[in-house]
Amino acid sequence: MSQLSRNHAILLAGTLLFALSRLVPPPAGLSPEAWGVASVGALMALFWLTEALPLALTATLPFLLLPVMGLMSAGDIAGLYWSPIIFLVFGGALLAIAVEEYGLHRRLAIAIARIAPPSPRGLLTAFIAASAIVSMFVSNTATTLIMTPVALGLLAAVGEGDGSATGKGFAPALVLGVAYAASIGGLGTLVGSPTNAIAAGIAERSLGLEIDFLTWAAFGVPLVLIAIPLTALILILLFRVPSGQLDRAAVSHALGHQGPLGTDQKRLIPIFLLAVVGWVLLPLLQAPLGLPKIDDGIVAVGVALLLFVVPSEKGGALLTWRRHGPRVPWDILLLFGGGLALAGAITDSGLAGWIGVQLQALQGLELWALALVVVLVVVLVTEFASNVAAASAFMPVVAAVAVETGSAPLPLVMAAAFAASWGFMMPAGTGPNAIAFATDRVTIRQMVSAGALVDLMGVPLIVGISLMVAALI
Repeated sequence: MSQLSRNHAILLAGTLLFALSRLVPPPAGLSPEAWGVASVGALMALFWLTEALPLALTATLPFLLLPVMGLMSAGDIAGLYWSPIIFLVFGGALLAIAVEEYGLHRRLAIAIARIAPPSPRGLLTAFIAASAIVSMFVSNTATTLIMTPVALGLLAAVGEGDGSATGKGFAPALVLGVAYAASIGGLGTLVGSPTNAIAAGIAERSLGLEIDFLTWAAFGVPLVLIAIPLTALILILLFRVPSGQLDRAAVSHALGHQGPLGTDQKRLIPIFLLAVVGWVLLPLLQAPLGLPKIDDGIVAVGVALLLFVVPSEKGGALLTWRRHGPRVPWDILLLFGGGLALAGAITDSGLAGWIGVQLQALQGLELWALALVVVLVVVLVTEFASNVAAASAFMPVVAAVAVETGSAPLPLVMAAAFAASWGFMMPAGTGPNAIAFATDRVTIRQMVSAGALVDLMGVPLIVGISLMVAALI
């Protein structure tokens, strides 16, 4: 069956099941309005997880179906599609585009790799660290697309296979290390991955729980700092990466020479630092100085505007709308809005409360056990669906569980958000996984073996970090 035929079959089956649900009376205790929202949510989850429709188009279903079903007005449902976090994603995307445009991410990555010990283990660890750092501010897929050619160039220079100093396991370890580190590093900051912003937005919509840049970093940075060396260790041991010395001259030639900072790079660095300082310091200074509340999205938009004002060495501004505007991930913004709309409808219709009541069997669980169940389920799902789709489909349910079980919502929400991006076994799990698999340097068996170990390492780590940090802040 072709991909198109498969999608048509899923669309038909989903539509028929949706129509059937409208003929079936709602379960006990569930209002007709909530039952209607549940039908829409189930249809969206099916289409999101199978990608039978483009993710962004599935996100429009609340606006299409809820007014037609008489459950909400078009104006009310349209209002749910917006959140301040959308402006954070928008501004952060423009900043990331500028970083990519002027090569700051490649410069940082190569600088870190260049100071690494000239051994297979040292280079692997350096590439993993560089990918993680870059991915905190550039999307994980873009980070992998930039770092993978550098890694392949290194492999060509130092040799591959049993007869080389690197051994036959260095190539799959390096390619997978870049991909895994890009996904893990993206968890460090709120702008590191669209999945993060989706999770934070749904938490705010469903629970009134505001997760700003600093709060997210308090959870994400410790997770990255612990997970990155553990991931490197797993890959070193699994693929038996040797510790012998390599020719430093060959390594330097493979990495290339960046030269001095260009004029545009010198102009961009202060703008980038201004955004980071604003996200980190403003929340700390607002109360002592009596400043008005300045949302992370305001900082992002303000900094993004500077990119269209500060002149470029080649004429014009650093960014121009005609050239760079189309590169903004408009599909992610629409997808994000659809997740917010669904979450708002679930809460307003009473469906969230009903879901929580059905899950009261979990109420007796300790918080750590409840978080463990949530993380295991979400990690399993995200292995077979995109991380954005998993977050969009599961975060409203996690929010309902937190409310109805009386559990502390922050650690549960953060654990589920991290789990939505923690899929390392399958090529389809994340964009970086697919890029790594496409290099032909790693087999599906190697990816499943390495990914399973990283998954097993991550589940207790995610739960532990989420609970410990929540207890401290």
